Amino acid sequence: QVQLVESGGGLVQAGGSLRLSCAASGGTVSSYAMAWFRQAPGKEHEFVGSIVFGITFYSESVKGRFTISRDNAKNTVYLQMNSLKPEDTAVYYCAARPAVYGPARKTRNEYDYWGQGTQATVSS
Repeated sequence: QVQLVESGGGLVQAGGSLRLSCAASGGTVSSYAMAWFRQAPGKEHEFVGSIVFGITFYSESVKGRFTISRDNAKNTVYLQMNSLKPEDTAVYYCAARPAVYGPARKTRNEYDYWGQGTQATVSS
């Protein structure tokens, strides 16, 4: 059973940066497709990006601003968020599923394990 714990959320001004962390236990992050989703108030979960076999995928809304990386030694995945906008305000979730080759999985029901989420708030 994989357990995921996010951290690093907070309040930042527009244009600022945050780095979120997702620490995994019960499985190695290199064996899983690790994704970040977010949910803004009143909205559905939105795919942010993922990393699988060292390859990263991003949604168009964050491409060029957000970067996903992985530290196998720490069994942790990171989401570096730069040039933040108020519309990036959301609860950010880390998710995992066994890694398979193929196109990026971008929907919530394709992931088996979830963290509790961390709030990121961007003020204008």
